[in-house]
Amino acid sequence: MSAANSLPPMPSPGLQGDGAKVWQRFTLAERLARFSIYFAIVFAVAWSVHSVEVISEFIWDAHVQIADMGQRMWPIAWGFYPKGVHEALIETLNIAAVSTLLGVLMAVPVGFLAARNATPNRFLNYCAKFILVSTRSVNTLLWALFFVAVFGPGALAGTLAIAFHSIGFIGKLFSEAVEDTHKGSIEALTAAGASKLALIQYGYWPQVKPTFWAIALFRWDINVRESAVLGLVGAGGLGMALDTAINLFQWDRVALILVTIFAVVIIAEIVVTEVRKRII
Repeated sequence: MSAANSLPPMPSPGLQGDGAKVWQRFTLAERLARFSIYFAIVFAVAWSVHSVEVISEFIWDAHVQIADMGQRMWPIAWGFYPKGVHEALIETLNIAAVSTLLGVLMAVPVGFLAARNATPNRFLNYCAKFILVSTRSVNTLLWALFFVAVFGPGALAGTLAIAFHSIGFIGKLFSEAVEDTHKGSIEALTAAGASKLALIQYGYWPQVKPTFWAIALFRWDINVRESAVLGLVGAGGLGMALDTAINLFQWDRVALILVTIFAVVIIAEIVVTEVRKRII
């Protein structure tokens, strides 16, 4: 008899040779739950694609429209930069800088109140977290529309819109950084009778300082991009110049503004990277 024929028969899946159960990674209930989740995701995607109602004629004609738009944008109106783009660019950078500063000043206290280890009062925690969630849940464009209605079109509306939206972003990340601090130095300062301000200055701040600068720089980078778009709803900056050029069908100027926005975003990314290397 050959060696292959002398081997014992293989047990059935899920059972050993003596009928005992074999360990499986997932139970039947877990497998059904995973299948249900996958099925729900596929169904949601399919239903979304069906409900979008994409017009197929526009898709097949897209390359022709893109080529036509490219011809209208070329050559780029470089001579329009001094009188039509430069001032709007400076306003965009000012909006980003001031809104980031205001967002940090408003978000840091709220972030401390939202951190459970820094503020053990649950009522204050819930109030602070409500502020973080509410400011973050409202899109920047909606904030801009609100402040344009209150203060009128201009840089002030854009600055306040980005600043209020930044509260939720900065405050959320900052509160998590505070909650991740080590308890040793905090407990030592508390045992020595340190005041609340001393705890923040000598206990929390040295530990969260790198994270704070990383969040602030990253948010400034985001605000530069957002400030370039908010002008489309009248909130000042390059967006207003872009909206005006589009409404007047001045596509060569539109190309110039788009190139300027792209260059500003790239330069801002480089600046943030270099500053982080030297600060953090």
